[in-house]
Amino acid sequence: MRFVASLAVLALTARAVLAQEPSLAAQIARGDSLRAERNSAGALAEYQRALAADSTSYEANWKAAREVADVAKQLLGDSLSERRDSLYSVGRGWAERAIRADSAGADGHFALALVLGRLSLTKGSKERVRFAKIIYDEASAAIRIDSLHDGAWHIIGQWNAEVKRLSGLQRFFAKHLFGAGFMDRATWADAVTALNRAVSLNPRQIYHHLALAAVYADLDSLPRAEAELTTVADLPLGDPMDSHYKAWAAEALADLKADRAGDARDRLHHI
Repeated sequence: MRFVASLAVLALTARAVLAQEPSLAAQIARGDSLRAERNSAGALAEYQRALAADSTSYEANWKAAREVADVAKQLLGDSLSERRDSLYSVGRGWAERAIRADSAGADGHFALALVLGRLSLTKGSKERVRFAKIIYDEASAAIRIDSLHDGAWHIIGQWNAEVKRLSGLQRFFAKHLFGAGFMDRATWADAVTALNRAVSLNPRQIYHHLALAAVYADLDSLPRAEAELTTVADLPLGDPMDSHYKAWAAEALADLKADRAGDARDRLHHI
């Protein structure tokens, strides 16, 4: 009887401990709440706790990957480049695990394209070309699954713009030395179309407007670039970098109004 009673006490104790532990859904929800407050570090910590509870959770993996990208992008300056890269690499692992958990989910593909897009910025030519193919394919996969995914449309637009910004010599070497013939598919028209799509799907996202303004500046459609930058000033903060984005948009707008289009382009290309 004492043995049975002991088992009963242990069972009750276990249930009490489990009841005190937040559920996976609750941990993810706390992360979502902190993200809404633009607290990237806090949100990431909650998603990591969710992963500690269930490392195979699709939602926890892709959200952790997205959040670590937000944490990393706030580490400004060359002195922090290694730290940024290490965070993006961690995010890559989470995004890939999300895709393994559910390859039919758009957000996992988007998260992988996002972290690789940021990671590629500091890599050499050959590695950037290799990443470029994966980035395009993953963002395209996200759109095939969810045609209303504004983040994936943004990445496709940025991909087209970044390829078109390469010099003819850079594209030649990418194509002939690294087998990057797929980059021939990039067009300015597709950059404009994809970024306009992102803006229409999420008009409150400041970064969409900045990327579109940069493309319009590249194409010398300066009134349209000015319109996008002017819109930014009235948008609410939603991203941890939005206060910086607003400042950069204001500076680029001032450049355009002062007939310094080249300065505006340079500024927008580094946002």
